[in-house]
Amino acid sequence: MREAVFAIPGDLATPTGGYRYDRCVIAELAKLGWKMHTLSLPGDFPSPSAASLKTTEALLAATPERAPIFFDGLAFGAIPADILTRVPRRYVALVHHPLAFETGLPPERVAYFRRSERAALTHAIGVVVTSAATKDLLVSDFGVPAGRITVAEPGTEPAARARGGSGQPRLLSVGAVTPRKGFCVLVEALAEIAGLNWECHIAGSLDRDKDEAARLQKRIAEAKLEQRVILMDALDEDRLQAEYDGATLFVLPSHFEGYGMAFAEALAHGLPIVACGGGATNSTVPAAAGVFVPAGDAKALAAALRRLLASPGEISARADAAWAHAKALPRWHDTAAKIAAVLAGVAP
Repeated sequence: MREAVFAIPGDLATPTGGYRYDRCVIAELAKLGWKMHTLSLPGDFPSPSAASLKTTEALLAATPERAPIFFDGLAFGAIPADILTRVPRRYVALVHHPLAFETGLPPERVAYFRRSERAALTHAIGVVVTSAATKDLLVSDFGVPAGRITVAEPGTEPAARARGGSGQPRLLSVGAVTPRKGFCVLVEALAEIAGLNWECHIAGSLDRDKDEAARLQKRIAEAKLEQRVILMDALDEDRLQAEYDGATLFVLPSHFEGYGMAFAEALAHGLPIVACGGGATNSTVPAAAGVFVPAGDAKALAAALRRLLASPGEISARADAAWAHAKALPRWHDTAAKIAAVLAGVAP
C-alpha cells in the first residue's frame, strides 16, 4: 500500500464543499491502495496566529521526509514561504480557489494573500485544482507553470431526479453563509419579486461567518420575508437530498466559484439553475441548464427569477438539459484516480 500525508486545517467533518472534497478523496484513494495519513493543522487558517504557524511548522517537520504531502489550499496558501523552505517536503498543493478571491476581504488582505499564495506555490512539486478555470487563473495570476497543474474536478454521484413539491414553487440555495456566496444579493432580488408565488430554502452553515449570517437575517427581516426565506443551517445528507428533491429550481448568486459543487449536485438532480457568471461557474453549469446574471446584480437576478417562475416550459426544458448533462459528470473515483497519479509521480 502506498502512503501519503493529507494536511488539512481544522475539522475534516466541517460541512463545506471543500472539506467534502477532502473526505471523498481520502475514501476513494483508499480504494486505490493509498493510505492517507491525515495531518490535522490548527483551525484558524487562512488567518493563522503566530502560535498556529509554530505548531504547523513542528507538525510538518515531524512528517517523513520522503512522503508526499497533499496540502489543502486553505492552509497552504497562507503559510509563509520561509516555513516551507525550512521544512522541505514533497508538497502537492490542492487549490479549491485562490484565497485572494474570497469576497469581502479588504484590499490589503487581498494583496497579502496574492503574495503569500504565489510564494507558497513555488514550493509545490505538483498542484491539483478543481477546475480548468482555476488552472488558468493560477497560470495567469500566480505564475504556476501549466505543466505542473492537474485538474481533478469534484465527483458527482448519480442522484434521483427532483420531483418538486405539490404546492408553490420552491427555490433552493446551498452553501455556507459567507459574503462570497451572495445570499444577501439573493434576498434583495427576492424582495423585488415578493408579489410572485414562491418560497426559498437556504441550506448552509450559519457558523462559518457569523457576522454575515447576522447580516443575512437582518436583510430577510427588513424585507419582511421571514415566512418565505427559510435559513436551514447545515443539513445532514438525507435532509439535504430531500431539499433537492422538493426544489423547483436552484439559485446561488456566488461572486466567485473555484468549481461549484452545489451546482453539480443540482444538475445531478435535474434542476434548472440561476447563477452568476464568473470563475468556474460558466463551465460547471451548461448554458442549456443555467441562466446567468452579473455577480452582485440583484435586479438582474430578480428579472431572471421572475422570467423563469412565469415560464414552466423554460423550467422544464432547462431541467431536462441539467439531467442530461449530469450523466457525463465525473465520479469521485475519477477524481481520486487523477490525484493518485499526481502523488505517484512525486513519490520517491
